[in-house]
Amino acid sequence: MFIDHVDKTISIKIVYFGPALSGKTTSIKALFSLFGKDEQICSIESTVDRTLFFDYGTVTFQNQDWHLKIHIYTTTGQDFYLITRLTTLRAVDGVIFVIDSQKEVYDRNLISWKELFSYFTESIKDIPILIAFNKQDLGLEIKFNSEDFLKEIDFHRYKNIDSRYTSAINGEGVLDCFEDILRLVLKKYFRQKLISVIT
Repeated sequence: MFIDHVDKTISIKIVYFGPALSGKTTSIKALFSLFGKDEQICSIESTVDRTLFFDYGTVTFQNQDWHLKIHIYTTTGQDFYLITRLTTLRAVDGVIFVIDSQKEVYDRNLISWKELFSYFTESIKDIPILIAFNKQDLGLEIKFNSEDFLKEIDFHRYKNIDSRYTSAINGEGVLDCFEDILRLVLKKYFRQKLISVIT
């Protein structure tokens, strides 16, 4: 978080992280569509419409005195560009971990989760994380049980992690995830007395 007392601006960085094809780009596009900002996303894509480096956009809210500027990124899911993920995660304030809920890629989600942890080691307990179980529009016979995944990662040990269900392709749950990660981030900085009021 960066606080500019001259311009009265608070800047926060949120990153969508997760395995390839889990729905990170679809999620950020759905979010910006809900805000009526479809054309305000910058995407660096490969020739087959896969995220090459990251997607990026900014959402701004304001009250009478302050502007809250939220910088939103996605990481690439392709392992060939793995080195770019850590760069995108620098100075992150909150992470939305997008899970592909299909049974056949369960292990890929777990590998991606362990990778995220490896970047932060012990400080992972200080980073607000919202797990988004995406692709909920798929049939029950295709999806794995989210409780199994949460149990495997010891979800209940962490006070900084929450979870939700999404269908990014339909825009369902995307805004709720964004509001929840923002709540977790602001709550953290409120506890640290870096901000005095949460609205």
